[in-house]
Amino acid sequence: MRDQSHLRHQDRQTDHAARRRRLAQVVGENGVALIAATPERNRNNDVDYPYRPNSDFRYLTGFTEPEAIAVIAPGFEAGDYLLFCRERDVEQEIWVGRRAGPEGAMAWYGADSAYDIDDFDDWLAKLLDGRQRLYITLGTHKEFEHDVLRRMEKLRSQGRRATPPNEIVSLDRILHEMRLRKSAAEVDLMREAAATSARAHAAAMRAVRPGMHEYQLAAVLHYEFEMDGMSWAYPSIVGAGENACVLHYIENAAPMKDGDLVLIDAGAEYRGYAGDITRTFPVNGRFTTAQRELYDVVLAANRAAIDAARPGEPVNAVHQAALHVLVEGLVRLGLLEGDVEDVIETERYRSFFMHGTSHWIGMDVHDVGDYKSGDEWRLLEPGMALTVEPGLYVQAGSETAPRRFWSTGIRVEDDIVITDDGCDVLTSDVPKDADEIEALMAQGQSGGGA
Repeated sequence: MRDQSHLRHQDRQTDHAARRRRLAQVVGENGVALIAATPERNRNNDVDYPYRPNSDFRYLTGFTEPEAIAVIAPGFEAGDYLLFCRERDVEQEIWVGRRAGPEGAMAWYGADSAYDIDDFDDWLAKLLDGRQRLYITLGTHKEFEHDVLRRMEKLRSQGRRATPPNEIVSLDRILHEMRLRKSAAEVDLMREAAATSARAHAAAMRAVRPGMHEYQLAAVLHYEFEMDGMSWAYPSIVGAGENACVLHYIENAAPMKDGDLVLIDAGAEYRGYAGDITRTFPVNGRFTTAQRELYDVVLAANRAAIDAARPGEPVNAVHQAALHVLVEGLVRLGLLEGDVEDVIETERYRSFFMHGTSHWIGMDVHDVGDYKSGDEWRLLEPGMALTVEPGLYVQAGSETAPRRFWSTGIRVEDDIVITDDGCDVLTSDVPKDADEIEALMAQGQSGGGA
């Protein structure tokens, strides 16, 4: 197991405390911010889905239990940061695990004061009284949000006995702008997720054989994730042959044939932060000539996009760099006809490349943050993290593509963080050059190690 001493609990709580201070400066002593952990979700009968708190709540608190509410109330008599959570319950802890309780919320999670979640309603009027603005999420935990707004209206109807906020401000946009720029500690967590994700992809390359099913290859990925104490950040995509042309294919049920390419889009989640890697490789260990032709176009687009990811550049520069290389390749290989710029302007390439090249990544695999300010693309800044994932997808029966390219889906995806003078590729540990992929796969087929 890797040394993770730099990610100790106390170090992470220092980061969370800094975020709360930043939010408190926005909220001010005339405001109060309320944010609740999303509720548990039932899967069937007495089985719930594995619990994961909403990312905004975890970003501020580090607290991962359900039934919790965080309050940022600068100048409040009980403290600027209050946390309401479940009380310790010996009998329940025997069945479903230990709880921090209010004492643990203060000792381990930095709350100035902490109380039983069942007491929140009794505190709400005092928290709201005299504050001009209420900052609250909208649409994340609808039951909680509606209840707070209903209670606020009830206070307002009491006239002089209470002065609740007269302005409601969405907390989402404030937090999402904060989350868009990653701290050094966050990048460390993302680097861990990326490293495990990369090892899992390399293990899948070594393990694959004609005749295996897609779900068996998915099992290789998930084994590597869990051996490092992680889980998947999103349902893994393992699509071979024609299935690789389905962008969000998650059935992972088909056998993989000799001659197929298999596309894997999978990433591990580490302490709330996601990895997101896509690699495409031949099931039998060797690219055909046609597969290599298309693959090298996508790889060149991936590299061009990474080169374009620099501070001060508009975020869509990454997509434009990849798109130009892809369209040049499609015309050169005979899948499309015409001038490259005309193909781009008329979007005729969308039969083969129908998605964007990048999305923000962080606590959510498709992370939060605006891509535009008004009508203008926002400029990249150090600390912003995004994916780079160009692809080409040629369906069987394509009217313009030569038959040798049919049933071929290729995507090459990396995770990057913008630096002061360029970007840092977090996912470089897994090969993407076709020759390097074939060499790694040959090790697996000969019984060699990594």
